[in-house]
Amino acid sequence: MSKRVLILDDDAAVGQTIRFTVEAAGMEARAVSDPDAFLRLVDAWEPTHIVLDLVMPQMDGIEVMRLLAERRTSARLVILSGVGTRVLDAAHRVAAEKGLRILGVLPKPIRPARLREVLQRNNDDARLAGNHRERGAAPPVTAEDLKRAIEEDRFFPVFQPKIRCDSGEVTGFEVLLRWRHHDGQLIPPDAFIPLAESEGLIGELTRLVLEHAIDWLSEPGPTESMGLSVNLSARTLNDIHFADRLARRCRDAGVAPHRLTLELTETAATGDPVLALDLVTRLRMKGFPVSIDDVGTGYSSMAQLAALPFSEMKVDKSFVMSAAHSQESRTIVTSIIELGHNLDLDVVAEGVEDEGTLEFLRNHGCDYVQGFLIARPMDRRRTGEWIARRG
Repeated sequence: MSKRVLILDDDAAVGQTIRFTVEAAGMEARAVSDPDAFLRLVDAWEPTHIVLDLVMPQMDGIEVMRLLAERRTSARLVILSGVGTRVLDAAHRVAAEKGLRILGVLPKPIRPARLREVLQRNNDDARLAGNHRERGAAPPVTAEDLKRAIEEDRFFPVFQPKIRCDSGEVTGFEVLLRWRHHDGQLIPPDAFIPLAESEGLIGELTRLVLEHAIDWLSEPGPTESMGLSVNLSARTLNDIHFADRLARRCRDAGVAPHRLTLELTETAATGDPVLALDLVTRLRMKGFPVSIDDVGTGYSSMAQLAALPFSEMKVDKSFVMSAAHSQESRTIVTSIIELGHNLDLDVVAEGVEDEGTLEFLRNHGCDYVQGFLIARPMDRRRTGEWIARRG
């Protein structure tokens, strides 16, 4: 399919200059200066690529990105502006959180050769950022749909590998829950996790994913020396019997607690530090590793984090995924790695999608990594096959 590039820049002369550059590279191009005309062309022309100026008087680029996300556009996005690099980095993160596919972030004035280079990247290089949202027309779901899915056992686990950063040795997997709707479509996690939290059903989903994890850990085969990581909801902090119940379930299944890492987000851990201290301490006493997840996304006190007996830190994927082009993100990542090691914690980076990012993490002493560069989440049957292929 030929590349169709739609350009939105409030300066019509700049837009036309970009258009000529694009057409000279053998691509179709249209340039507009009016956001409404731009959105009409997004719907009618269905561009494969979009070049978007950030600073415009009628509608700024952040608002345009919100409208593109609402349309669930699959077009690859190039962001450009004359603002400073930190603002461009922030705009990249906004696009990432909205699930837009980002090819690059370029400062103005545009260098034609650099723009052509970005636009000619292979589609596989485009980051489907944020949570890698599934883009099918997933049906809207209700609390009743969710309850029905739990009753009908429509949730299933997928496993994403975690490897040592220095050697590439596979050490385990993170287990994630997926929902296949009764009409056959997959419901993305960001569509059902918040619903489960708000409807008080997250405990049931936590129970389901832990059952799948313990079942996987108890089976013989190539993975029997490996571990699994499972995400815990903040609501788990209110369950005073959780640690005892989990330890008993592992004991009954013959699973050593050190093979099951429990992940609690930074915001959950610091939202109620007294409850977090109680749960994390009891889990550690029973032999479970506990990881603090999404480090860098909250506004927590470092003193609060240091007081909790975690065994591992996970760098939030938004910083890892933008490290290749953002000095700010690189600084945050390296600071978290240093903090983790100073607290005698292992550090895991998730969201690794290219060799450059892996090399950066390796050079700065990150312990473990996971992400699409290593492997996408896979079903249970394929975990052993994948390990065997890695040799």
